[in-house]
Amino acid sequence: MSTRSNADSVALEQRTIEIIPLSERHGKPRDLFTIWFSSNIMPLTFVTGALAPAVFGLGFWWSLVAIVVGNAVGALFMALHSAQGPRLGVPQMIQSRAQFGYFGAVLVVLVAVIMYVGFFASNLVLGGQSLNELTSGISVDAGIVICAVVSLVITVFGYNMIHAVNKYAVALFGGVMILSLIFIVGVHGLPSDFLSTGHLTAGGFLSSVSLGVLWQIAYAPYVSDYSRYMPPNSESGSTFWMSYWGTVLGSVLPMLLGAVVGVASSNPDQIGELRTLSGGVGWLVMIIFALGIMDTNSINLYGGVLCSITTGQTFARRWLPGAKVRAILSVAIVGISLILAIGLQANFLDNYTNFILLLLYVLIPWTAINLVDFYLIRHGEYDVEAFFDPTGGPYGRIGWVGMAAYLIGIAVEVPFMSTTLYTGPAASAMNGTDLSWIVGLVITVPLYYFLARSLIRGRGGSAASRPAGRRAAVSD
Repeated sequence: MSTRSNADSVALEQRTIEIIPLSERHGKPRDLFTIWFSSNIMPLTFVTGALAPAVFGLGFWWSLVAIVVGNAVGALFMALHSAQGPRLGVPQMIQSRAQFGYFGAVLVVLVAVIMYVGFFASNLVLGGQSLNELTSGISVDAGIVICAVVSLVITVFGYNMIHAVNKYAVALFGGVMILSLIFIVGVHGLPSDFLSTGHLTAGGFLSSVSLGVLWQIAYAPYVSDYSRYMPPNSESGSTFWMSYWGTVLGSVLPMLLGAVVGVASSNPDQIGELRTLSGGVGWLVMIIFALGIMDTNSINLYGGVLCSITTGQTFARRWLPGAKVRAILSVAIVGISLILAIGLQANFLDNYTNFILLLLYVLIPWTAINLVDFYLIRHGEYDVEAFFDPTGGPYGRIGWVGMAAYLIGIAVEVPFMSTTLYTGPAASAMNGTDLSWIVGLVITVPLYYFLARSLIRGRGGSAASRPAGRRAAVSD
């Protein structure tokens, strides 16, 4: 395996979705802590934390409990996916072909593309607002464009650049979040009724927990994209825990800040209120938030490009493009996201809440199926070369077991859904409490496990993995 110098971070990554050769494997588990800590320090995380008091009416302490519980639970799934990367050496959604089949996986890949575009656009809105708060000379629309362009540049350089940016951002991003909390609490001061504001409801608490769970599970479709270059003998436990603690700490810190601002002020402009309450360091917080948007959106954009290439390669077997195609697709996705972002500015909180709840409904069954297959059915043993075979090899063209479990998993969630767009009968009977993600997990996990054991393993579908180190042809 090779080592990497600082110069490699500014070299264009040539690979996209193909198997990473053993000669190019590099990195350590601690690199995963830095990327998942730094990439969570951004205004969208802050706004997600503010939803607990601002939208669901919780007081500060219950908001904090919901934030911690949701992220701690959701990060378990995220970190388990991260540990798959070094073992297989391919992007996460390519590996989904083992559960859904060569062609069947297109369904979940397209869901992931929609997710990336949605998060990219949502982040751009808040990035534009952060730059506008920093200086009135930059309009929100201009700020949106600036954030998009910087993210685009990072994505074009690729994997090593993304890791390098996050490595150097850890201390700065985390330090500014803590400094802002100190100024709000110790210098500006909190309202006298701060700890008595809000009230606990089962629906509000569970909905707030669900947001934390979804925040972490939303990383699942691409978290192993950032560990796939690591050596296959990387300690899976270290890979898991570095990813877990990086994303939990990186998420809870800005969400805690959001909860404080959400309780302290009823101002719907949470970003503007944060700058006001942060006093003398408010300008610095806005800079960090804007930088955080650019950083995190490069990760969203990179994942979106890999999924787009995966979709195209499904129907063009020999198409394994390199840096040029990654750049072209990045520009295309940025263009679509800019249109959405500029149109999303009105009623942002409502649009964002509905968006992430929708993601929760479709991602829960997928993550359950993928993890059960990897850890309980095949125990990490895959024919990685077969992921690129149109016949599907041992996994077939369409993985009917995975498809059936996925669609059933979504269907059983419907009665328990609760959004402003639709509320199921079960959720209505529980005063709007959304338990859909719990139901989805409880049903999908045993359903796929028992179907897979009887129908997949019985046919010898758990093929031993071939070495995930062959060098695929790269073309533009």
